[in-house]
Amino acid sequence: MEKFDLLTFKSDLDLADAVADQWLRDIERTQSLSAEQHVALSGGRVARHSFRALVKQSNERNLWLHGIHFFWADERCVLPTDPESNYGVARQCLFEPLKIEAHHIHRIHGELAPEEAAMAAAEEIRRGVTSNQAGQPLLDFVFLGMGEDGHIASLFPGESDEKVNSNLVYRAVTAPKPPPSRITLSYAALVAAREVWVLASGSGKEQALRDSLASASQTPLGRLLQMRSRTRIFTEIQIGRC
Repeated sequence: MEKFDLLTFKSDLDLADAVADQWLRDIERTQSLSAEQHVALSGGRVARHSFRALVKQSNERNLWLHGIHFFWADERCVLPTDPESNYGVARQCLFEPLKIEAHHIHRIHGELAPEEAAMAAAEEIRRGVTSNQAGQPLLDFVFLGMGEDGHIASLFPGESDEKVNSNLVYRAVTAPKPPPSRITLSYAALVAAREVWVLASGSGKEQALRDSLASASQTPLGRLLQMRSRTRIFTEIQIGRC
């Protein structure tokens, strides 16, 4: 039995619009219950599209994202003003246009030494988010991209079982692509989240997505799909599944 929902769209912009619409519907329900949401964001091209769609649709619905606390699925070890910073992308495309309050933004301090940044990020998320018995934060939503090798957040192929099974919340990673020094949520933290939505978008990723959906997949996305009870995948990639 498949443990994922695969939603396919005509274009990456249609994908971004659908993500924004479906998340805003959940936010409206949450706000009607006077509850907060704790969300982890990622970077990348499709994240920019989804942030802009969120701004547009939030304004059209007159919906203020006042109950959302923003964390990160991963971050590059760079200054927050660096073009490579995932925080910087969100600040420019989402937080500033929607006037998100500073105390609701919990960035990873990528300018610190990687191990120090990972520890600080874990302490920050544990202060603000309820944890399960294993000490993992119970995030409401995590938004992930997917790379050409099937990587998610900054979890890359070829890691040892010890790293895959780590019970850290955030850990430092040396990535096989620049910039190499990064901080990422662990698999355990992603498994604990209420919702994980994967935005698998871009040319050259057909094989990675197909491999990840296989039942015995060893790609990072494939591992996550097997670990979680349900994951939602948004894509414009046509993979010709039977």
